[in-house]
Amino acid sequence: MMQWEELLSLRRQGDRNKRLRKEQEEIRLGFEVDYDRIIFSSSFRSLQDKTQVIPLSKTDFVHTRLTHSMEVSVVGRSLGRIVGMKVLEKHPYLKEVHGYRFNDFGAIVAAAALAHDIGNPPFGHSGEKAIGSFFKSGRGAAYRELLTAEEYQDLIDFEGNANGFKILTESREGVQGGLRLSYATLGAFTKYPKGALPKKPTSHIADKKFGFFQSEKAFFEEVATELNLKVTRSGEAVSYARHPLAFLVEAADDICYTIIDFEDGINLGLIDEEYALEYLIKLVKDRINTGKYGELKTKEDRISYLRALAIHTLIEEAARVFIENEDAILRGEFSVSLLDRSIYKAQVNDIIKLSVEKIYKSEEVTEKEIAGYAIVEKLLDVFCKAALHKLQGEETHYDKLVLQLIPEKYRHGFTSEYCCLLGVSCFVASLTDGRVVGIYNKIGGGQIN
Repeated sequence: MMQWEELLSLRRQGDRNKRLRKEQEEIRLGFEVDYDRIIFSSSFRSLQDKTQVIPLSKTDFVHTRLTHSMEVSVVGRSLGRIVGMKVLEKHPYLKEVHGYRFNDFGAIVAAAALAHDIGNPPFGHSGEKAIGSFFKSGRGAAYRELLTAEEYQDLIDFEGNANGFKILTESREGVQGGLRLSYATLGAFTKYPKGALPKKPTSHIADKKFGFFQSEKAFFEEVATELNLKVTRSGEAVSYARHPLAFLVEAADDICYTIIDFEDGINLGLIDEEYALEYLIKLVKDRINTGKYGELKTKEDRISYLRALAIHTLIEEAARVFIENEDAILRGEFSVSLLDRSIYKAQVNDIIKLSVEKIYKSEEVTEKEIAGYAIVEKLLDVFCKAALHKLQGEETHYDKLVLQLIPEKYRHGFTSEYCCLLGVSCFVASLTDGRVVGIYNKIGGGQIN
């Protein structure tokens, strides 16, 4: 069984000595430093120009990845604090011997939640699919013979979660360990503690996707060893049980995209207000103040009130499910998301189903995602060829010009075929919606607004 005193490790990459909780400065705890480092990073800042629901949307009130991440962080902090209080009541030695406080749990989950989308490419999940499609069935398929099976899988199933771990931890000249976050926060960040292969070996939630590229495998193993995560598969394709707090990060994200994406859809007019309010009221019917609700005169105020109630309801419910299943979670035997065990599962699924139909498959989303495929494929084709030509000593003048568009921190890593192809993919993934369109137009793809 995993142990909380190990799971709450304050160690950072490069540390020679233990960081003890009882020796921490209360004014600025190590876990709070994690949050600060993430929020001041350029990778986090770029999320302000990556939209959450409608790619390239010009509508002011639609959430960006940045506002979404901040909201997930707030929900995650509440979840962590509620769970932290219960865990400390159950395991008082964590406070009495080691000095942990309930706020520590909230700070870890808040930091991991803040970073949860930091590796996502432009155009959201369709951006991930566009990168994978380029290497699986597009021109990038020609590079298959240059790579191991694991390396190729990293590319054809390009994963924002793994890219996020890379961004947070990758060393470069003069910057060892990336943001140098605590191992507790890195563990909570990693919802899928495995490599790209084997693909979905079980129905366990931790096996749904993957959480690190081959380039970060060794360091993730170091983090997992420090946290003493349970090994679920040994050998070359090693995998681990989730850090328990990763369930709270996932729940915070699930709560926000379920409720707030739905709210965006209503505000955009994609979902009829009266129809939508019926769905939300089903979720909050036991705590709604009908008198207060009746006094609200605008659609925005009515939706905002129900949204706040719904999020509060689901926070309390996710925390309840976690506490009731803490032992199974620590044994690595809890195999579904927290909301999948919720008494509100049916209501949540109804909202998601309607969002998929009315929002995620709306005409505007579909049109922009189609454009996204063309943009990503063109950029990958040009940059991959240029990077490999340089590696092979066959660089043309055009290659030199286009490589100047890639920041040095990526180009310095172009030391092998795999590193070139993954590095280019991560560079393209780092681009904002506006920047990726700008580069596409520069390299002769035509004008897209």
